[in-house]
Amino acid sequence: MENTRKIPVVGDGTWKAVIPFILITSCFALWGFANDVTTPLVKSFSKIFRMSVTEGTLVQVAFYGGYFAMAFPAAMFIRRYSYKVGVMLGLGLYAFGAFLFFPAKMTGEYYPFLMAYFILTCGLSFLETSCNPYILSMGPPETATRRLNLAQAFNPVGALTGMYVAMEFIQRRLHPMDTMERATLSESEFVVVRDMDLETLIAPYLVIGIVTLCVLVLIRLTKMPKNGDDSGKVDFLPTLKRLVGVRRYREGVIAQFFYVGAQIMCWTFIIQYGTRLFMSMGMEEQAAEVRSQQFNIAAMAVFCVSRFVCTFLLRFFNSGLLLRTLAMAAALFTLGVIFFQNIWGIYCVVGVSACMSLMFPTIYGIALNGLGEDAKFGAAGLVMAILGGSVLPPLQASIIDLHELWGMPAVNLSFILPFICFVVVVFYGHRAYHYKWS
Repeated sequence: MENTRKIPVVGDGTWKAVIPFILITSCFALWGFANDVTTPLVKSFSKIFRMSVTEGTLVQVAFYGGYFAMAFPAAMFIRRYSYKVGVMLGLGLYAFGAFLFFPAKMTGEYYPFLMAYFILTCGLSFLETSCNPYILSMGPPETATRRLNLAQAFNPVGALTGMYVAMEFIQRRLHPMDTMERATLSESEFVVVRDMDLETLIAPYLVIGIVTLCVLVLIRLTKMPKNGDDSGKVDFLPTLKRLVGVRRYREGVIAQFFYVGAQIMCWTFIIQYGTRLFMSMGMEEQAAEVRSQQFNIAAMAVFCVSRFVCTFLLRFFNSGLLLRTLAMAAALFTLGVIFFQNIWGIYCVVGVSACMSLMFPTIYGIALNGLGEDAKFGAAGLVMAILGGSVLPPLQASIIDLHELWGMPAVNLSFILPFICFVVVVFYGHRAYHYKWS
């Protein structure tokens, strides 16, 4: 029988279907790279500019603030124009923000880097708001979840690449002088070391900016499908009012806020946690940072494997039940991070990542279930919830800056914040299971 759909099903062997899918899927890897090349650099920026941990986390404030600022504007833009135009604008902002690292380096100041990060992540917000529903539209509804899971599998691939680049091409190549030694430098000596380090730091961003522009050009030149595009009037306020009235969606946005906060805190401060631990074992600061980043890469690898395992388990278990169970396990691992003051503590941080792999897409799916056309704006609200990655890390950093609290390392006690976040997710999973939302 002749296929009457606008787009052939991805996987039916036609290039018309496969090439657009590959190009949009590449965007998942691109924003995964940006997220995880940046996370380890909170510690690097603190050292380069001789700042506190709290000041260093302004990187995360700027980064995830861009997600928050652009989510709903991106949804309205896509509704007015098309997914393809939204993706292209996202890639353009991504590349522009990456290229701004060069003039930021020329100023020798910290705050221009924050502006570059903010613009870059405005682009990422457009990409996430565009690409997820675009992938869903590329074929029949009954295989939509499978397509999205396949595309999302490339996000951790980009993330692992970003972590590796941060470790091998930035952290290892920074000046070996530690934080204490840098504090004793004269102003002229400090400027020389700072400029050398910034030269090292910006190189990966300039390269990824070029790669992003290449993908942008390819998408511009490729005839892309239009399934799911809804050009026309945007009824923003009525749609928002309906969404706020749906309890599972409203509570899902809150749960997503706390989950993303927990994820970013665990993946950011594993560097500070591990550096303190390995220095107490006799390592130099730079070696301890690199060793910590190796554990961060291990955590991401575990996260990747766990995502496939959890996707398989969802065939047999209710999503709310599985979300509640893994959030409880994450909370228990976080207690281990707090109370262990040896290598088992960092093993527990890796264990947390195994539990987190299910959470974002599951909260996303439960919250949007049954929303119909309102799901397009609902998705933007869930992207805005990424603000948790901007708000919560500075709170944890302010605890870490205390160095010691109640006779324990402050970096250990700071993980009480991710613990609280996982408790919130436990309650959302419990309610989703109890009320049969999923």
